[in-house]
Amino acid sequence: MDRTFILFVVVGVGFIYFITTFVGEIQKEDDKFGNTEYILKHKYDKYYSLDSIGRDILMLSDVDEKTQTEVWQNSKLKKEFLNLFPDFDAMKRFTNERIRGDVFQKKLLKIIEETEGQFFAGTLNAEQAKQKLDSLK
Repeated sequence: MDRTFILFVVVGVGFIYFITTFVGEIQKEDDKFGNTEYILKHKYDKYYSLDSIGRDILMLSDVDEKTQTEVWQNSKLKKEFLNLFPDFDAMKRFTNERIRGDVFQKKLLKIIEETEGQFFAGTLNAEQAKQKLDSLK
């Protein structure tokens, strides 16, 4: 056999081994990070439901207080809620209609009431009031 042919085969086999090993490692890392990203993105999906007219609602009835706050902070409903500012009546209605869970509802309604009083008394400006509503703990 020709030496160049043998050299070509050896280099080819080495190249194929290198590529498959390298691509395999990349694939493992990609799966690991892809799955982690997906899990983080959809971590709170189990707390969503639809009401009778097809709107998203948060189901926080049987959840501990820490998880309720965590779900709310990462909720797509929170942005919708904050867009209602400064219509405090609409915010209260939103809370009663779109959030299930008496403990969390009372907590959020209390913050709305406090913020409304301070906003109309002039002790909070619009930005401060929005920050207070945004930073529910």
